[in-house]
Amino acid sequence: MEILSQNKTAANTTAIEFKFSAEEFEAALSAAYNKQKSRISVPGFRKGKAPRKIIETHYGESVFYEDAVNSLYNNNVAKLVDETGLEVVDVDNTEVVSVSKTEGVCFKADVITKPEVEISDYKGLEVKKTVKTVTEDSVNEEIEKLRKRNGREISVEDRAVEEGDNAVIDFEGFLDGVPFDGGKGEKFPLEIGSHTFIPGFEEQVIGKNIGEDFEVNVTFPEDYPSDNLKGKPAVFKCKLHEIRGKELPELNDDFAKDVDDEADTLDELKAKIRENLEKKAAEDADNSFDSNLVDLLVEKMNAEVPQVMYERRIDDIVREWTARNRISVEDYIKYTGIQLDQFRKSFAEVAKKQVDLRLCLEKISKLENVEVTDEDVAKEYDELAEQYKMDVDRVKQAIPETAIRSDLKIEKALDIVKDSAKVEEVTE
Repeated sequence: MEILSQNKTAANTTAIEFKFSAEEFEAALSAAYNKQKSRISVPGFRKGKAPRKIIETHYGESVFYEDAVNSLYNNNVAKLVDETGLEVVDVDNTEVVSVSKTEGVCFKADVITKPEVEISDYKGLEVKKTVKTVTEDSVNEEIEKLRKRNGREISVEDRAVEEGDNAVIDFEGFLDGVPFDGGKGEKFPLEIGSHTFIPGFEEQVIGKNIGEDFEVNVTFPEDYPSDNLKGKPAVFKCKLHEIRGKELPELNDDFAKDVDDEADTLDELKAKIRENLEKKAAEDADNSFDSNLVDLLVEKMNAEVPQVMYERRIDDIVREWTARNRISVEDYIKYTGIQLDQFRKSFAEVAKKQVDLRLCLEKISKLENVEVTDEDVAKEYDELAEQYKMDVDRVKQAIPETAIRSDLKIEKALDIVKDSAKVEEVTE
């Protein structure tokens, strides 16, 4: 393979022309013949036994061209990317210019490259860190949640529906007086305050009595998954069959022992809850700092980022989502009724932030001459092996050293920005 020309045509686009020699094309044709011959029938020959020249005479000289041309490109595109010497993120608009047994195959394509990044004033960023104060009320709220989770459900007959009850209802939804698919349920236990139904629905059940027929008027949200319902006003005709309330356990030492094996008294339970809340508050404060730092850092970057970089990151996030949730995107879309473009769009913001942040940190690592030692790499492999309970050699096979070094450079660049930041704590 030979690169004939390489010309920058736009900010992140380089047009290239490259060719494969007649000898390389002949080798690809021979491989295509060997792959396809078992499926080809020629009169006078047993299937799969006809010589190549006979097949080309019978079906035309170009019978193997398409397969050979495709294999030349697919088998060499990675090598092509390396030989350009560019930081390539995608190859687009590939076109076959000419095909000839005597001259070989000539291609042209657009190579999309990483953008030129400019960034300054990334040290000394003034970053807000939101710190939540854990109060007695906070602890008591958690205690009440525990009481509700451990409460005993009882049938209520002497009052109307209240917040926190399970109201057992029949319902049927209508649009302009016509019932719609999926809008009907019988003896459905609706937890009032769970916000599982359309906004405004549960509030209108409060105050209703057993046996009562009533109507609930709501408007479907604009972002509702079903196109025929989003933004539409609807009327639900309902009937209340039963009210199920909760009898909460008494707040004492026995309750503490029941909900936590390590707590002997109510005071010990409260102390443990406070400790957990304070730990969570510290983690949230660190997360708020990190998020605010990233936002400020990305604002400092000046770059024309190719859209394909964001799309590729969305692809990665979707794959990670699939592995984490153990359901295919196709099945999820089928079950929820959401469109694929809507599903992907839901990850667009986080994908953009992640791509922009990495570009920032790659640039900072160069400006700061960040270095990664062999000891750093070995330590990272050991930590990954421990994290995933795998042998180090298996981790090395799964993750190349170049990727480890690249990620460590990013981490060190982020540490430089963090260590120089000026922190302003804001109490919530």
